[in-house]
Amino acid sequence: MQIRLPQPDGTLKPLTLKAQPIRPAGKPAAFNRTVYAAAHVVVDPHATLDPWDASPTIDWERTLAFREHLWSLGFKVAEAMDTAQRGMGLDWPVARELIQRSLRHARTVPGADLACGAGTDQLAPGSAVTLDDVEAAYREQLGVVEAEGGRAVLMASRALARCARGADDYLELYGRLLRDVSQPVVLHWLGEMFDPALAGYWGADDLARALDTVAMLIRDNVSKVEGIKVSLLDAKWELELRRRLPAGVKMYTGDDFNYAELIAGDESGYSHGLLGIFDPIAPVAAVALGELAAGKTDRFRELLDPTVALSREIFRAPTRHYKAGVVFLAWLNGHQDHFSMAAGLQSARGAAHYAKVFELADACGVLGDPDLAVLRMKRYLSVACGVDA
Repeated sequence: MQIRLPQPDGTLKPLTLKAQPIRPAGKPAAFNRTVYAAAHVVVDPHATLDPWDASPTIDWERTLAFREHLWSLGFKVAEAMDTAQRGMGLDWPVARELIQRSLRHARTVPGADLACGAGTDQLAPGSAVTLDDVEAAYREQLGVVEAEGGRAVLMASRALARCARGADDYLELYGRLLRDVSQPVVLHWLGEMFDPALAGYWGADDLARALDTVAMLIRDNVSKVEGIKVSLLDAKWELELRRRLPAGVKMYTGDDFNYAELIAGDESGYSHGLLGIFDPIAPVAAVALGELAAGKTDRFRELLDPTVALSREIFRAPTRHYKAGVVFLAWLNGHQDHFSMAAGLQSARGAAHYAKVFELADACGVLGDPDLAVLRMKRYLSVACGVDA
C-alpha cells in the first residue's frame, strides 16, 4: 500500500504503509488505572451553513455512537471538555444538550461511565465579569450535570482567569463550589498552551506558586475532590503535585506529550488518565492498558510509546488546534463520513500536518482500516492541495 504525502517544502514523499492495525482481539481486559478519553463531537455538515458565525448542528447519532465505541474498549468518557471544542466552536446551549443526551444515553449502555465538563462559557468572551458572575455560571452548569445524576469535571474558567485578583479568589470561589457539590469532582488545570486565556491560572504566572495554591485547595476540600487533571505538557509539575496529593485523590494526567511514562509510573507512584489523545488512539491504548493490568509494563510501553510521536504532532503548537487532528483520524477510521468540524476548525491545520498525522498513525497501528484510510487520505489531498496521491 503506497501513497505520496505532501511535505512543508512542497515536495511529495512516497510512503509504503506498515498497515498493521492494533486493536483488542476480543473484549478488552479490565484496566488497573482509571482512564477517561475526552471525546470529540461529530457535526452535521449539511445543516451547518455558516460554521464561523452560528452554533453547530450536531449529528447526535454519530456523536453518541463514538461514545459507545470508547465504552466498548473499556474507557470512561470525559464529556463536553475542550476536546469537544468547548469555547472553540461549541457554545453552552449545545454543550448543555450534549451533556444531557450523553448522560441519558449512558444509562442505556451497560457499564458506561462518564464525567461531564462544567465551566463558565455562557459568559460572553471579553465582557466585564465579576467573581459573582463566575460563581453563578459554574453553579448553573453544575446544576445541569447533577440534575441528570452526573459527575462533574470542574473546568478551568477563562472568565475567572480574567477577573480573579489573586490566589485567594480562586481558593474562596472553588471552596464554595466544592462545599455544595453532591458528588466529588475532578478539578481541571489546563495550561496556557492549550488556551492562552488561561494564563496565570490559580492566581500566579509562576507555576510553583500556582501548584501551592491548588495543593492547598485539594487539601482543604479532600472529601469533595475525586482527582485533578493536569495538562501542562511538562511532567515535572504533574509529578510534584502528584507527590503532594492526599491519599485517595487521583492524579489524572492530561499530558499528551508524556502520558505513557506517567501512566506506567515508577516506585513513587503513577498517574491515571484523562486525555484527548485517547479519542483517536483508543484501540491501541486499550490493548496497552490491558497489558499493564496484567503486570506487563514493558509490553505496555512497547505498544503505547510509539503513539507519543503521533500525539506530539497532533498537540504541537498552537496546541489549541489539536482537535483538528483528532477529528481527522476519526474520519480516516470511519467513525464519521466527513472531515468537517464545529466553527470550520478543520482549516486550522494544513495538508502537510495531516499528512504527517497519517504517516505517524500508520506507524503506531492507529489506522484501523488501512484501505479506507488510504482512500480517504487520497480524496483529502486531491481536494485540499491538488495532489494526485
